[in-house]
Amino acid sequence: MKKTKLMTKTKKFRTFEGVFTPSILTILGVIMYMRLGWVVGNAGLFGTIIIIIIAHVIAVTTGLSISSVASDKKIGAGGIYYVLSRSMGIPFGGSIGIALYVGTAFSIALYLVGFAESLNGYLGFGMSINDIRLTGTLALVALTVLALISTSAALKAQFFILAAIVISLISIFLGTSEYTPETVHLFSDEGSVPLEVVFAVFFPAVTGFTAGIAMSGDLKNSKKSIPLGTLSAIGVGLVIYLGLAIFIAFNVNSEVLKTDYNFLMKMALFTPAVVAGIWGATLSSALGGLLGGPRILQAMSIDKVTPKIFSKGKGVNNEPVNALFMVFIIAEAGILIGELDVIARVVSMFYLTAYGFINISYFLESWANPDFQPTFKIKRWIGLLGFIACFAVMFKLDMMAMIGAFSIVALLYFGLQRKEVKLQSNDVWRSVWENVVNKGLKKIDAQIDKNTNWNPNIILFSGQSEHQYYLLELCKTVSGRTGIVTNFKLIVGKDNYKPFKKTEQIVRDNTFNHLGIFARQIKVDNIYNGITNIATTFGFSGVEPNTIMMGWPKGLENSVEYSQMTQTLLHLDYNLLYLDFDKKTKFGNYHTVDFWWRETDSKNAEMMLNIARFIIASPRWNDTKIRVLFINNNNVDIDVVHSKISELVEDLRVNVEIKIINNAVEQQPFYSLIKQHSEFTDLTIIGIPNYKIEKQAEFVLKTNDLFETIGSTLLVKAANNFNILDLDFIKDA
Repeated sequence: MKKTKLMTKTKKFRTFEGVFTPSILTILGVIMYMRLGWVVGNAGLFGTIIIIIIAHVIAVTTGLSISSVASDKKIGAGGIYYVLSRSMGIPFGGSIGIALYVGTAFSIALYLVGFAESLNGYLGFGMSINDIRLTGTLALVALTVLALISTSAALKAQFFILAAIVISLISIFLGTSEYTPETVHLFSDEGSVPLEVVFAVFFPAVTGFTAGIAMSGDLKNSKKSIPLGTLSAIGVGLVIYLGLAIFIAFNVNSEVLKTDYNFLMKMALFTPAVVAGIWGATLSSALGGLLGGPRILQAMSIDKVTPKIFSKGKGVNNEPVNALFMVFIIAEAGILIGELDVIARVVSMFYLTAYGFINISYFLESWANPDFQPTFKIKRWIGLLGFIACFAVMFKLDMMAMIGAFSIVALLYFGLQRKEVKLQSNDVWRSVWENVVNKGLKKIDAQIDKNTNWNPNIILFSGQSEHQYYLLELCKTVSGRTGIVTNFKLIVGKDNYKPFKKTEQIVRDNTFNHLGIFARQIKVDNIYNGITNIATTFGFSGVEPNTIMMGWPKGLENSVEYSQMTQTLLHLDYNLLYLDFDKKTKFGNYHTVDFWWRETDSKNAEMMLNIARFIIASPRWNDTKIRVLFINNNNVDIDVVHSKISELVEDLRVNVEIKIINNAVEQQPFYSLIKQHSEFTDLTIIGIPNYKIEKQAEFVLKTNDLFETIGSTLLVKAANNFNILDLDFIKDA
């Protein structure tokens, strides 16, 4: 029994062999040996130092960000992909994970093309592009076989390579050069490659720290090993790159640096040591990619982001064999490009994109997620700095490539979103929105809401009927682009002593989702008490409801309960909107809207003009002709009335037709004039006058009679926060 347990026990790695060693070997790789001199030759010493520092700002901020997130979450297989998908969701993590995976696979090609250049040059083999391709392909096949045989053996081989790199660096620093310059080349000169191109070629040198993170699923203690191993590798790499750049600048002239990629062999104290270091570094970096890349793909396939075939592994350690073959194919495609500088620029874009989003992931986690409690704590602004640095560099390097990278990530994101791949864990976006809403509500609540523009927050009681959609549609139109509408379905019953659970109160269906309306269902013992209770208690600070909308109450003229409800709504100072919907004409062609004004409609008039603004902004009503009809009962000069109304309308930036109806002589009832002029109007909007509650039955009966003649009508009663528009024009006559 004990023997079986020992045989099935998986091999787990510590910080040094699992994170630091693969990371530092990738950092001190092909760029250091084959292109650092070229960088110094083209950028000068100061330019090189600036390039190294900017690159390491991105590396350090990204390393700090990923280390902090890693110390908060359980890190599974897949490294950076795993972290991003668990913090920002599968669509986001998957799109960046794919970019990182492709970047990792291409970086293998980068290292092996560098190896081929060195090997062929040193042994006198051909240096044509086809020769480089052949050597690189053979090396890729050999390393793939090693990765297939044993991950543990591959990691152990890295210790010998690390020793070879250390010996090669000692040999370089103890060497002498016959190309010592008369003066140190401090800046780039005429004929040098632009600094943006130099940076793009150099940047893959600092991407090596992801090699250790990609092994996260094989670590004994990832929360401790990832921060310690990653940051140690970045720090050691920075010191070596700065030291070597200064040494090269003082010992080799710029012309040699620009043209001879193998000058380090010539100046070293012991050339074979440098050769061993170059070959070991390039091969180990490629091997690191072959170990880490498949694990990213395997983790994505387990989460159903990529095809399931790549999730299958072999052995007790579930080695990602299928995923390894896919990495082999992409790496081979990169080798067939055959030019190290071109591959380096491609790799830079993929990594910069991934690193930018790693940093913003940490920033959002630390800013918004109350459950984010990393043991490795850093300042929040570090993630934001890393995000800005990544995309500033991308913009400077190649704006079109940056746009292309964004487009690819966006397509992957929307593709995964449509695929609806989800995890059981919550992503950070919910916390982000909650934080934004929380801070926004506090800002809004701190402001004194007095005579401001109407921003509708409507409680809607639509009722269940075949015509419900029209009331929902008009309510959403009247609420405008930023208004909030919450529809309540009231379920009446005497046995409603037990309310719905909070989760059961939420109603979700395609109609409400399409219109952007929130919906709730509530049990009530009486519909009028239900409306009153909701109007009294619903809402929260910052976005208190300010408007009640419902259908017009035909047949309730003598209802005491309805009268009491109306009194309460008026006392609470809600804006009231009542729609009488004509089931035959509906809203006609959505082409004509009439607003009826009279001298007593001072507040209602301004509310109508606000509604007019929202109506004409709606796509359904965008070709609407709006009329303001004013009843001139006092024989005031028409030009005076027209001029004053024009000023009011112009102030509110609403384009309407103004029609003055002289009624001083005939003194026709208000509703009779409406019947004459708005009989064929698609939507008529009328203000509810101030009346004593005991007159409600009379008002309802007269209004019912009006609705028999005209089409769909909206009655409005403005709250006290609306301005008073002076419609008494006698004093101006």
